[in-house]
Amino acid sequence: MTTRTRDTVTRTAKAKRHDPAYQAFLLLRAAFTVAPIVFGLDKFFNLLTNWPGYLAPWVDSLVPGTAQQAMYVVGVVEIAAGILVAIRPLIGGYVVAAWLAGIIVNLLLIPDYYDVALRDFGLLLAALALTRLALTFRRSAPEEAPPAAAS
Repeated sequence: MTTRTRDTVTRTAKAKRHDPAYQAFLLLRAAFTVAPIVFGLDKFFNLLTNWPGYLAPWVDSLVPGTAQQAMYVVGVVEIAAGILVAIRPLIGGYVVAAWLAGIIVNLLLIPDYYDVALRDFGLLLAALALTRLALTFRRSAPEEAPPAAAS
């Protein structure tokens, strides 16, 4: 990489750090990395809440095992989704949005959980915003500067 190209890349990186859209991308990426991992881990410990209570009864009757065992599977999926957002936010954002859509459907089938479903709809929209920003800020090879004109 030429000095000219390196200087251009450095200036671009510094400008990007001050871009509000890039800052929003980093904020959403961090949130959708940490939150699914934390909530996924908690499916094994039930410290934040009693997670099996969030499983619609008819879904519980469909899946093999107990509601807690289903939450273990949910936890693994959420941890994987968080890691995917960290590594590939464009793909991970869509995975998290789809996962949230499934959670919303499940919550709409349980009386008294409509407020949580509405909150999760807001999170779904934020996950989709992350994918749009990830498309804008995806990593690509720096462009080479044109060769200096011969004099």
